[in-house]
Amino acid sequence: MSVKIGISPIAWQNDDLPDLTAAFTMEQALKEAREIGYTGVERGQRMPSDTEGLRAYLEGNDIALCGGWCSGASLVNDFATEREAVRGQVEQFVALNSPCIVYAECSNTVQGQIGTPVNDRPKLSKDDVLAYAAKITELAKWMADQGMPMAYHHHMGTIIESEDDVNWLMEGSGPEVKLCFDTGHLLFGGGDVLATLNRWGDRVHHVHFKDIRPAIVQDARENNLSFLDAVIAGAFTVPSDGCIDFQAVANGLKAMDYDGWIVVEAEQDPAKAPPYDYSKMGYDHIVKVCGTAGLQIAAG
Repeated sequence: MSVKIGISPIAWQNDDLPDLTAAFTMEQALKEAREIGYTGVERGQRMPSDTEGLRAYLEGNDIALCGGWCSGASLVNDFATEREAVRGQVEQFVALNSPCIVYAECSNTVQGQIGTPVNDRPKLSKDDVLAYAAKITELAKWMADQGMPMAYHHHMGTIIESEDDVNWLMEGSGPEVKLCFDTGHLLFGGGDVLATLNRWGDRVHHVHFKDIRPAIVQDARENNLSFLDAVIAGAFTVPSDGCIDFQAVANGLKAMDYDGWIVVEAEQDPAKAPPYDYSKMGYDHIVKVCGTAGLQIAAG
């Protein structure tokens, strides 16, 4: 049993805020991530889109594909429509041995709308989330049959943001719907990080280690900032640079015998937080807390 440590290239190449990271390249992201010690990277939009091109690109940088975002629309699509919308990514990720697809509902999200307060995100009742969870289960079962787990990402600005949302989604869905457990999004959304991990540990398939700066998160809430404005202001950061107790999280992962990927995903302004320096800070902290918890890290 061992964990692997990966990273999203978003600190170097932010797909939602390309001007913020215009001075950096995807090649630099992969090269520096590998130098630091990361063995996997989540897919970014500025990587080759075709399967063989992406395979060669990753192999050329000696780094594995450890997941990638999927913008879902199951809330508005029927199963057949959504299945065909994601089929290409599922087939690609199976071919490249990705551990999962990181799926989130984006049909009505406000996460990419810089003029819309994150507080104005769409909200569903418990009954509506339970109905949505049933739809998601059908899609997740199909993905699993193709050999690709769905790891559902609770995310700021979406219908699944709060701890209640996560609980309702997990309660209403089948075991095929796995959880992408994101520490930063959960705390930003007002949730209890450890309580959620302990409650749904058997469903956690993928983990994002993301820290927050609580004063900036509070400002975003109190002054109705958009999600992207909060990101630019520095709401997120790497493990050890914010307020989350990652030793407790690592201990929880050890207690549940977690053996998947731990991925750093910490988008922020690179002018304030140089990507290499901060990504190394996050990596070093993960190695430390995993070692203390007794989580073995796979060699890469």
